[in-house]
Amino acid sequence: MSDEPQPQPQQPNRGWASGAPEAAGKAKKPKRPKRTGWRRLIPTWRIVLSTVVIGLLLVVGGFFLGYHLVQIPAANALATKQSNVYLYADGTVLARDGEVNRESVGLARISKDAQHAVLAAEDRDFYTESAIDPMAMVRAGWNTATGKGKQSGSTITQQYVKNYYLAQEQTVTRKVKEFFISIKLDREKSKDEILEGYLNTSFFGRGAYGIQSAAQAYFGVDAKDLTAAQGAYLASLLNAPSQYDVVAHPENRPAAEARWNYVMNGMVDKGWLSASDRAAAKFPKPKQSTISTNMSGQRGYVVNIVRKYLIENGIVDEEELGRGGYRITTTLQKDKQDAFVKAVDDQLMSQLDKKERKVDTYVRAGGASVDPKTGKVVAMYNGIDYVKQYTPNATRRDFQVGSTFKPFVFTSAVENHSETQSGRTINPNTRYDGTSERPVQGWAGGRYAPENEDQRDYGHVTVREATDKSINAVYAQMAVDVGSDKVMQTAIDLGLSKNTPELTPSPSIALGVATASPLDMAEAYATLANHGRHSTYTLVEKVMKDGKQEVELPERREHQAVSREAADTTTSVLRSVVQNGTASAAQAVGRPAAAKTGTAEEDTAAWFAGYTPDLATVVAVMGQDPKTAAHKSLYGAMGLARINGGGAPAEIWSQYTRNALEGEPVADFDLQLQAGADVTAPPSSDASDEPGDGDESGSSDPDASSTGDEDGSGSDTPGDSGSSTPPGDSGGTESDPPSTGGGTPGSGGPSTEPGPTGGGDSGGDDSSNGGTDPGGGDTDGAGGGDTDTGFPGIPVTPRRQ
Repeated sequence: MSDEPQPQPQQPNRGWASGAPEAAGKAKKPKRPKRTGWRRLIPTWRIVLSTVVIGLLLVVGGFFLGYHLVQIPAANALATKQSNVYLYADGTVLARDGEVNRESVGLARISKDAQHAVLAAEDRDFYTESAIDPMAMVRAGWNTATGKGKQSGSTITQQYVKNYYLAQEQTVTRKVKEFFISIKLDREKSKDEILEGYLNTSFFGRGAYGIQSAAQAYFGVDAKDLTAAQGAYLASLLNAPSQYDVVAHPENRPAAEARWNYVMNGMVDKGWLSASDRAAAKFPKPKQSTISTNMSGQRGYVVNIVRKYLIENGIVDEEELGRGGYRITTTLQKDKQDAFVKAVDDQLMSQLDKKERKVDTYVRAGGASVDPKTGKVVAMYNGIDYVKQYTPNATRRDFQVGSTFKPFVFTSAVENHSETQSGRTINPNTRYDGTSERPVQGWAGGRYAPENEDQRDYGHVTVREATDKSINAVYAQMAVDVGSDKVMQTAIDLGLSKNTPELTPSPSIALGVATASPLDMAEAYATLANHGRHSTYTLVEKVMKDGKQEVELPERREHQAVSREAADTTTSVLRSVVQNGTASAAQAVGRPAAAKTGTAEEDTAAWFAGYTPDLATVVAVMGQDPKTAAHKSLYGAMGLARINGGGAPAEIWSQYTRNALEGEPVADFDLQLQAGADVTAPPSSDASDEPGDGDESGSSDPDASSTGDEDGSGSDTPGDSGSSTPPGDSGGTESDPPSTGGGTPGSGGPSTEPGPTGGGDSGGDDSSNGGTDPGGGDTDGAGGGDTDTGFPGIPVTPRRQ
């Protein structure tokens, strides 16, 4: 063993040398010094990038989420609410109903100039740009949020969305919805559809929603007729509807003109208007703003009558009509409607003195005029003003028609080839006993002996004379000879409703106890004028829904209600009434005319029903208490002892007919008469020379005696006897100029009817009865005009003429 020291194992050197291999593998990264001071507030680029990426993801995600969550809603209630527009036959506006003055029209019914003006004012790049303007949205949203006032929705699409789908409040939520709905709408609808919707929903001031209503409100024209200047003015209103109305605010005219110039220049810039047309254009002058009178005058009556007509005939459902949006062209002709109102004003209203005569406060007037060839109602008179008296007097069925019913009895006699009790054919020359209170013969329902007006006895007279003088005794007997049930059916065939109150088969039917309306009677007389061919009256020419869809109307129906011989022979007899009888005032028309007068029980109503070959018109003057609605006698009205059919009603008829037909060729009656009716029997030697004013009937005096034979004829004179021929009755046809007065053999003396008179209607209130119920007042008072029963099945009959 060696004593030399052994080498010891080497211990690792903990100095720098031991770290050499590690340094050779990877160098240690020095630590970043901590940020201090203001640098701590600046985000690093990593934070910025992350924030941007996350923000974009949120925006994109939010967009897609919002796009899928926000659906296009149903239109708001205001946007779809429209008025119904009622037009005259020539297309001029008659009335509007509904709370919102809006009439939607298709884009084709808006002039191109007006379309371009709106685009120039609101969104010149509408057809080429997207539905939204993000910058404008941000600006509007920011201004709204910071309280800087209402801001525009910018594009037309966005404004349409606001008008049609949303509301007008300025909130961020509404702006967000508007954004998404606009994008969706732009994908689902064409630009034309959006523009059309916008133009129909925008507010233009003066209560007008939509450009059609605005065109009428400011310029009195339809939207299709707007000029560039007018369109630019309406487009200017969109910016400040009330403030830019230069009529309401003349002090703002400079601002309105500046806006108008901006729009007009924009149209030139876009090539929609030539520079020369721009230079020639002048700032348009809007018409004066008027207080809403959409239901005043005759308007309210017409609206309600036409509405009822549409509903009852199944043309438009009541609920749908209530929603609005219908454009209804009526058959009413403005010139004739105006002529009717003026005639009533001139001949009736102006003659009333309600302060001095209480009876004048009872006066009402109603009337209707029908074109015989078409059945179209061309004019109506319903009352002085719908807002004062709202019962429609043209369609009410609660006043007796009086002797205007008598022609239907004779028509039925000819139609049914009826004979008298002794077997003689009834024609214009058949003689009857005209003694007042002579009991009718052949009636099994009880004794009936109607009295004539003022209890006059006429002796033995022809049917023509009895019609001229309106003799009750003759016509009551004729009704029994024909058969009162047949008379009733003939009246219905001619045009009266089968539901007419008091239209019952009894001798009194001849004296007009039935309470038909003036419109009913006009329809029936129009059938006589049209040679017995009946056309159910119509009030509507055309109906459009929302300016696009045309509503189907019932097919016009016409049929031969009674034979031409029956209708024409009746016309021949009624011509004699005009030439020689109680209807002589109709000669003032200066045209061939046929007519009959009538008076109701106790003079509560006076009637005149007549026609020319071109126009059938019925006028009634009625008495009604404005407070109790009870029927009232008109004794003393207009300062006269009584009002007869040949007085104020006849004068109204004559003035109206003359003016309504002014400028139209004079047409002659072309009549084909019953055998034996082409000659006129000589006048009866014992007949009174005075035609009756009317008739008083209903006497039940058991001691009254008959002066006729068994059938009441009192004569065996053949119906075709006599050789005197009145104008127009020769050869079985009638075609001659109108009579200028004077009598003919067998005609009786001159009329004792009052001459031209005038008067008016009272200003009391009535409640509408829909044209069917009696009364018609605005209180609980019972309506007058009811009849009492003097005998079983026979109402007490009225005074008639």
